[in-house]
Amino acid sequence: MSRTLNLALQGGGAHGAFTWGVLDALLEDGEFDFEGVSGTSAGAMNALCLAHGLMTGGRDGAREALAGFWTTVAGDAPYTPSAEAAGNIAPALKMMLQWTDYLSPEQLNPLDLNPLRDVLAAQFDFERLRRDSPVKLFIAATHANSGKLRIFRNEELSVDALLASACLPTVHRSIVIDGEPYWDGGYSANPAVFPLFYHCSAADILLVLLTPLHYSETPVSAADIKVRLRELAFNSTFLREMRMFAHMREQLGDSWLPDWLPLGRFERRIGRLRFHAIAGDALLGEMPAHSKLAVNLPFFTKLRDQGRAHAQAWLATHRTQVGRSATLDLMQLFY
Repeated sequence: MSRTLNLALQGGGAHGAFTWGVLDALLEDGEFDFEGVSGTSAGAMNALCLAHGLMTGGRDGAREALAGFWTTVAGDAPYTPSAEAAGNIAPALKMMLQWTDYLSPEQLNPLDLNPLRDVLAAQFDFERLRRDSPVKLFIAATHANSGKLRIFRNEELSVDALLASACLPTVHRSIVIDGEPYWDGGYSANPAVFPLFYHCSAADILLVLLTPLHYSETPVSAADIKVRLRELAFNSTFLREMRMFAHMREQLGDSWLPDWLPLGRFERRIGRLRFHAIAGDALLGEMPAHSKLAVNLPFFTKLRDQGRAHAQAWLATHRTQVGRSATLDLMQLFY
């Protein structure tokens, strides 16, 4: 009998191919259904693939949608076999990244070309998704003029909503929706977990993490410090949100309320939450930051295979605990 998971999928550019592998293994295993999926940036793309594929072809359809998306994104991009482990990017792209310190997206890309827009428009039926998605989607973007988190739900799905979730403002122009500008969701949630708490009934939440929760070394060079600051900024809201869940669980456990007094709906919901995680930090944390921008199929498939292996190991160890107990210690990791 199938059991239900909610999924929280982090963003991380090309590293999102790791999540492709995690989802592929879960779909192949077939033991779990999915109620809600929250995603940011690459996590949002994976969430979209999962929902669209389940809608059009069930589990096999979802696996095909994930493979089709990542394969299409890779396209015919150049690839250097010796650079596979590091996920190296083309010299021209490295130069462009250096230019982002001095030039605006309008100057770098005056024609506002974005191949991802064409991929999304060609592969996904957004009108049908808004009407028939079998899972609840929560796509995170950041309002550029206030920093507020915007969650796009099923009825608001569009190409622009997905592009907003993945809009790095140093590279792409702001995505304007209903007259308002949006940037990458990672600045305000990577990913947002609270929608899975408030809007879903399933008690098990699986986090698929791409950003290390702890780094083994402290950066010393100016360039490395800049990279670390960017990574910490993208992860700070997620860490605060998970600390909040840990704190609420602790408070509930230390509640001053007498045993005979029934708990409210909110307290009962908090009490039955069970968190789990599949993390690729040991693998991805060793890769250079620019590998998140690598666009080649061999690199994607390498990460997919690693994601599959991590998911299969998690299933072998924890599958029987889903629906019964948490496998992630919130206090140890986030408090």
